[in-house]
Amino acid sequence: MNSGQRRILLNCDMGESFGAWKMGDDSHAMPLVDQANLACGFHASDPLTMQRTVDLAVQHDVAIGAHPAYPDLVGFGRRHLACSPEEVRAMVLYQIGALDAFCRAAGTRVAYVKPHGALYNDLVRDDALLSAVLDACAHYRKGLPLMVLALADNSRELRLADEADVPLMFEAFADRAYQSDGQLAPRRLAGAVHHDPERILAQALAIARGEAFPDQDGKPLRLNADSLCVHGDNPESLAVLRRLRAQLDTL
Repeated sequence: MNSGQRRILLNCDMGESFGAWKMGDDSHAMPLVDQANLACGFHASDPLTMQRTVDLAVQHDVAIGAHPAYPDLVGFGRRHLACSPEEVRAMVLYQIGALDAFCRAAGTRVAYVKPHGALYNDLVRDDALLSAVLDACAHYRKGLPLMVLALADNSRELRLADEADVPLMFEAFADRAYQSDGQLAPRRLAGAVHHDPERILAQALAIARGEAFPDQDGKPLRLNADSLCVHGDNPESLAVLRRLRAQLDTL
């Protein structure tokens, strides 16, 4: 979707607190982003957190994305679960609907869907699961976009999305290390998450400008992305978001 004629969007995973446990600094991060990916209760969040985060996004005119996951609160949705495509379709529909209820109550609606964690990564490798999520988007609302990982080659994703009649948004990450094919380096590996603010900023700006940046082996990688993610649970996120917002606004 990125035509090269418009600025890249900035997104962040938010609404990931749960009860008494606080995750991220949503109140300060929300004014800095264009899109907020809000947890829907399966990997994080609870009804009150969802309601408050939706209200915060509306207050700052930020597009709201449903951030569905495998049912894995303990593992924060980062563990791969053996769910069938039928189960994945149902759980994604369930989570979109839950978040959209709060959106509708606040006078807005879910603008897109971005799967979380292990589910997001599984879609890169499993056609049946990707088709299940696309089907959930298509049947929830015609034209509801799905946000997927920008790879060196996204022809597979484009083909399956075209068959499902679902628009795609391609996402890249400012604070994650990449493999040569554009897949994210597994979190279990050292260096999979960048913590140096200068490195995060440099990678983000390279992606935004359509320039190459180093993959995990130091080789050049170029991605075509519509939206750029900075993780809200990264301690460096807020400082990087402020600097990145200021620089992206000048591009």
